[in-house]
Amino acid sequence: MALQIGDIELKYGLMLAPMAGVSDRAFRLLCREYGAEFCFTEMVSAKAVQFRDKKTFALAHIEKEDMPCALQLFGAEPDVVAQSASYLMQNTIGAPPCSIDINMGCPVRKIVSNGEGSALMRNPKLAGQIIRQTVQAVPVPVSVKIRAGWDETKKNAVSFALMAQENGASFVTVHGRTRSQMYAPPVDWEIIKQVKESLSIPVIGNGGIFCAQDALNMLAYTKCDGVMVARGAMGNPFLFAEIQAALAGKAYEAPDLNQRMETAKRHLLFMLKEKADAAIFEFRKHAAWYTKGIKGAAALRHQLNTAGSQEEILELLERIKKTGA
Repeated sequence: MALQIGDIELKYGLMLAPMAGVSDRAFRLLCREYGAEFCFTEMVSAKAVQFRDKKTFALAHIEKEDMPCALQLFGAEPDVVAQSASYLMQNTIGAPPCSIDINMGCPVRKIVSNGEGSALMRNPKLAGQIIRQTVQAVPVPVSVKIRAGWDETKKNAVSFALMAQENGASFVTVHGRTRSQMYAPPVDWEIIKQVKESLSIPVIGNGGIFCAQDALNMLAYTKCDGVMVARGAMGNPFLFAEIQAALAGKAYEAPDLNQRMETAKRHLLFMLKEKADAAIFEFRKHAAWYTKGIKGAAALRHQLNTAGSQEEILELLERIKKTGA
């Protein structure tokens, strides 16, 4: 089920979602190793780009080995989003993104309160202007990430996705939850299916992918062109290998404790290379995810959450690997 995005062909259509505070360059590289075919940067504020904010440029950092990687922008002003997309295409730290993704699905209050993210699903006219101007401003495909709708009474993903297509979007990702649900179940596969049946451009399904069977079920029901993995990959980048094996009809052997801890250690080293000492604090949440479910590891996880040095974290991960707790 090859998925075509511009000049890029994805064999399985497996994507790593843009997740604030998670899908940084280190995590993207790790997920790519295990089979993620297409990645996105963390959300980048279009307005912050206008102020030439250094931290914002760090979030937009892409290198050739990241590719294919899209840059995700959020904003509610058409001129600002379009200009920022154009600026970042020409002034990235490393390599320019292969596409631009516009976030119209983030449910977080501070984003929504500014009329950004999923708030735009309540203003299709403005959203259309943002998409159209961004498409006109950049030489690469532009995609849009949306939700099922604002709440159960306003599930407008189909009409909204059609609007995105009419304004030049190259593909649409549909998170099968409403904004009011945040991340609570259930994920509405029916709305993803309806969007797929209504559009001529590719549709990516998103939400609730925690194992290969979840991906297979979503693909079978919705007939979507690919799946986007989000929280299911946190502490489990191996999920992409599991899904690829299932799609190829091959056997999959889950990583043992040794492999999990070795991957966690490599993740930390990737982060240190990218962020220096700031990685120590940021890695704590990843350490908790990697050690989730390990019998008797609660005390060590507490130590990981308070560790203050690279050596301390590596020693704790090694201890978990050797003792199993």
